[in-house]
Amino acid sequence: MHSKPVLLVIAHGSRDPRHAATVHSLVRRVRSLRPDVRVETGFLDFNVPSVRGVLESLAAEGVRDVVALPLLLTRAFHAKADIPAVLAAAPPRLRIRQAEVLGPSPLLLRALERRLYEAGLTPADKASTGVVLASAGSTDPEAIAVIADIAREWRHTGWCAVRPAFASASLPRTEDAVRELRDLGCERVAVAPYVLAPGFLPDRIARGAAEADVLAEVLGPAPEVARLLLERYDAARRPALAALGA
Repeated sequence: MHSKPVLLVIAHGSRDPRHAATVHSLVRRVRSLRPDVRVETGFLDFNVPSVRGVLESLAAEGVRDVVALPLLLTRAFHAKADIPAVLAAAPPRLRIRQAEVLGPSPLLLRALERRLYEAGLTPADKASTGVVLASAGSTDPEAIAVIADIAREWRHTGWCAVRPAFASASLPRTEDAVRELRDLGCERVAVAPYVLAPGFLPDRIARGAAEADVLAEVLGPAPEVARLLLERYDAARRPALAALGA
């Protein structure tokens, strides 16, 4: 019987205390779903414990196997550069697998719809409602393309229209996408933040939603997000299980 790898959830970190509180709330939900898996949290910046500190502590305890899961919705700079660099500097006794980022995933679309319904919409409103899929934004073309693809896919589930928007680095901004959906003739306009935790950029999204009819909460500890973390964890540890003949 082989012990399961530790799941290390890697969050960006923020000066805004709501960020870490939301991350910890999500991690608590993950633990409740899989009490047989040890789940730790590390932050790249601003908050403690740091990713490096958690890895050093795990190595000192004698842990061997870790699945490092970026708490990110797209494969942008942090997933491609920052996190691999931190993991490469980990104590050599640790065997670390970096899991895939969370997005895209059908579970995230379900979480987005959950937040919109919690904000007051109903499934009957879909055909007459335009949705702004508002992400933090990135200078990475791959990440921007993924957001546009998700918006197109989500539109096919019955919304009047879905438009991507970005709080930084790219255009359009949330307020511009809201106006575009008004001009298209959507009866109501809703803004769905495609972000995991509150902070500076989510606040900018909220300000841009001032003329919308509905503003959903961030994804946060939605049940679908917790399930997705465990899906990514299981996928990352599968090759190791195959090698062990499990």
